[in-house]
Amino acid sequence: MHTNPSFFGIACRAAAFGFFMAGTVSLMQAQSTSIDSPLKMPLFLASESAPADSAAASYSSSSSSSSSSLSSDASDSDSGARFNLSSAALDSSQPPPRRRYGRPNYSSGNTNPDGSDKYFGLAGFGLTLPIGDTHFYESPSYGFQFGGGRNFNKNVGVGLQFDYDHFGLQGATLSNQTYIYNYGCTPALQNANPPQCALVSGLGGNNHVWSFTLNPTYTLATEGSAGAYLVVGGGFYHKVTNFTEPTTEYYYGYAYQVDANVDHYTSNAAGVNGGFGLTWKFSHFSSERFYMEARYVFMANQGRTGYTAANVATTGYSGYDAYPANSHRTTYIPVKFGIRF
Repeated sequence: MHTNPSFFGIACRAAAFGFFMAGTVSLMQAQSTSIDSPLKMPLFLASESAPADSAAASYSSSSSSSSSSLSSDASDSDSGARFNLSSAALDSSQPPPRRRYGRPNYSSGNTNPDGSDKYFGLAGFGLTLPIGDTHFYESPSYGFQFGGGRNFNKNVGVGLQFDYDHFGLQGATLSNQTYIYNYGCTPALQNANPPQCALVSGLGGNNHVWSFTLNPTYTLATEGSAGAYLVVGGGFYHKVTNFTEPTTEYYYGYAYQVDANVDHYTSNAAGVNGGFGLTWKFSHFSSERFYMEARYVFMANQGRTGYTAANVATTGYSGYDAYPANSHRTTYIPVKFGIRF
C-alpha cells in the first residue's frame, strides 16, 4: 500500500503540536497549584507567633514577595515587644525593676550603718624619744600601749588608752646627781659613830611616764589595704624617776648584786598628745590591721624648788627634792607598732 507523503507530514506536525500544548497546560497548572498552596512556617516561628490557621490565611492571600515582607515585619514587631522595657510593655511574666532607696544599711549590734565596726581595740610596742629640754636629762628607751573604743562611722571614733613610756637617764644627769648626793659628806661625818653619811658610787637610774588618755581619731578615706588616720587626745600623766645604786644581797648564803633604789621622785600632771598613723590590712576582708604611729606628747608638770647644798650637808638627801628635773615640763615622741582590731 502506498501512502501519500504530504498526508503523513501533516499528521506528524499535528501530533507534535498536540504534545506541545499538553505540556504547556500541565506546567501552568503546576505553577498555579504551587502559588495557591499555603507556605509552611518554620517550627520555631509557629510556636511563638499566631496560630497556624491565621498564618496560613495570611500567607495564601499574598505573593511570595509580600510574604517575605510580612515575615520581616512580624519578626521586628515580636523583637520590639520582647525588648521594650517601658512600664506599659511589662507583663506579669517579667519582674518589676529593683528600686533603691539610698545607701545600704548594715546596722547591727557590732556594725554601724555604713558597714564599719562599732568597736575597736589596739595593742602596740615601740620606742620613746625625749625631745626639747627633756632630752638634756633623759635618754631614748621603750614603751607600750593598749586600749579600745567606739567608732561612730568609718571615719570618726574615740578611744580610751593606757601608755607606758620608759626612759633612761643621761650620763650627765647621773654625774650631777652623784655630786649632789655626795656634797658635804666629809670624812668626819663618814667616820662618826654612828656614821652620818655615806658616799654614793655607781649611781644609776631610770624614768617612766604612764598615762590614761581619751583620744578622738579621724580615719582618712583611702583605697585598698593601705590606710591612714589622725589622732589627738589628752588625760592624766604620772611621771616617776628612780635612782639606784649597786647593792650586795644574800640568798641562802649566796651573794648577788642588785640595783637598789636610793631615791624616788614622782610628779602628776595633765597632758595632751597628737599625731598620725599608717595602717595595713592583713587581707581585703579582714578588720585586723597592722599599724605604725608617732605622736607628740606634752606633759604640763609644775616646777618645784630644788634641794639646797646646806640641807644635803646636814640632813642627807632622803625625802627632799634633790632632783627638780622630774617636775619640769616633759615632751617626747612615742613611736609604736602593733595591731588594731
